[in-house]
Formats: sequence, structure tokens, C-alpha cells
Amino acid sequence: MGLYLSPPDNAIVLCVDEKSQVQALERTQPLLPMGFGYVEGVTHDYNRHGTTTLFAALNVLDGSVIAQCKPRHRHQEYLAFLRHIERAVPHALDVHLVCDNYATHKHAKVKAWLAQHPRWHVHYTPTSASWLNQVERFFALITDKAIRRRSFASVRELIEKIELFIAHYNSDSTPFSWTATAESILEKIERLCKRINGTEH
Repeated sequence: MGLYLSPPDNAIVLCVDEKSQVQALERTQPLLPMGFGYVEGVTHDYNRHGTTTLFAALNVLDGSVIAQCKPRHRHQEYLAFLRHIERAVPHALDVHLVCDNYATHKHAKVKAWLAQHPRWHVHYTPTSASWLNQVERFFALITDKAIRRRSFASVRELIEKIELFIAHYNSDSTPFSWTATAESILEKIERLCKRINGTEH
């Protein structure tokens, strides 16, 4: 929580994760526009054209996003995305990375790369607490605004729409702000940890 509420000086805080299996679904019928007295119509029949994985890093200070689409979500793709971030972030800044405990994020080759880049500091969210990672809010936004109920004739078209949305989003990005207090969030984490450990009464 401290990283969100009081980011360190001379550093960037990035919330990182991947949205895997984003499907390029082509609807078999065109969408029917919303009209007076009825909602937008969308057929539930579609053709599948493959998937992509969206890797994203949300800057908690200004809300901007560094992103790449990859065909898979193994440690190789995650490491390639970290290298992409390394090139994008000014070298004068430390990089504080917030991510979950997914095995890909803790792979030996990822750890070795991080050890060779001392400006990087990794902060893992607790198990079953992905809601603490602000990039999840961005994934919900892009799913709602650019992916769900849309039709894509190919994976390439899907990726182009994702990239277009992110470029537009970054042109006027704003940070997400917490509505809960730090105390209430920490209390929730404490209750969650007790439940996981079986000590809650």
C-alpha cells in the first residue's frame, strides 16, 4: 500500500500482469445498434480465430500503460516484456514492480535477469489478493471498452484494436485512486491471511 500512497522518489511504480487467452471472436451476424426501447443486439454465435496474451504495466503515478501482445504467456514472454519495460523507463529511475505470485513471474531465468538489474525491485501481492494489483482495474476497463461484445476477423485485428485503445488511453491517462483507507485494506489482508492459514475463528 505504501508504494501506491507514497511512491519513492526517483522511481517508477509499475503494476504488471498478463491477461491471457484474449480471444479473437468473429460474430456470425453484425451487431444490431441500440434503439429506442431495446438494447444493442449481439449474436452468441461466433468463429474463433485464435488468442493473444496482453502484457501490461500500469504506472501508478500517472495511469499510463506500457503494453505488448504476445502469442503465449510463458516465462520467455514475460522476460521479453520486462526487457521492453527496461528500454522504455529512463535509466535514472529505479523500477518498483508489483506483481502476483504466478510461477512465470518467479521463474529462475526471470530471477537471474532481475539480479543483473539492481534498479529493479519486485513486490509480490499476497496469494488470492490480485485486487491489490491496480493493473487488474485496467484489464477490466479494456475488456469492457475494447474487447467484450466486439467482433474480430483475426488475431492481428484484435491486437490492432488493443493497441489503438491503449494509445488513446495513454493520451489522456489518469491514475486510479483508492476509495478505501489504507487501514481498511490492511485489515482485509489480515483477515484473508488468517483464513488462508486456518487461524480465523
